[in-house]
Amino acid sequence: MTGTGTDHVALQKKLSRTYKAGTVLFREGEEGDNMYIIQSGRVQITRRVGGQDAVLAVLPAGEFFGEMSIINNRPRSATAMVLEDSVLLEIDGRTFEAMIRGNSEIAVRMVKKLADRLEQADRQIEMLLYREPNHRIVHFLRGEAQRVGRPHPAGVAIPINEAALAERVGLNREEVRQVLNRLDLARLLSRSADGETLVVSEVGKLQDFLDFLEMKERFGSR
Repeated sequence: MTGTGTDHVALQKKLSRTYKAGTVLFREGEEGDNMYIIQSGRVQITRRVGGQDAVLAVLPAGEFFGEMSIINNRPRSATAMVLEDSVLLEIDGRTFEAMIRGNSEIAVRMVKKLADRLEQADRQIEMLLYREPNHRIVHFLRGEAQRVGRPHPAGVAIPINEAALAERVGLNREEVRQVLNRLDLARLLSRSADGETLVVSEVGKLQDFLDFLEMKERFGSR
């Protein structure tokens, strides 16, 4: 945005709102005329897929959401709930337009972010179409290894724990634990000592395992 640093701080203070954990900011299908930027805390984004609530993302501080209702004037495409006490900037359509018009860098960053989100949403929906837990988790891990994985002596490290994985794939923790144990036994995956990281030995082998599961489902018995 244009203006002095003092103006920027004053605007942030004016737009800032505090929300308690569990607060539903908006629901899928509702009309919306504002968006949010997370200053602190986390917000969970869910969508109804196959009759169930599927977690599309858990957004940390610095992320924004809800902008599509301002851009295309359509109902909310997902539900947003505050996971922990959070401070958010609540921005209406007029303020949003002023931000875009006044700062081309904000506009470019938003376009890039939206493109990335569309790609991620496509992957998420594709993954959620798999009903069987093995398929769903292996498909998700393969995509995450390619997208955010980092080199590790034992393969490719994915910064995600069991609870977060369960949220992302729409399964309970016991289902996730069983699949991870199976992958561990097959030496396709290992877990860090603190449980906060999963390490895929070889992404290619994970793909082979996914292909095997698909062939087994199509032609063999489980």
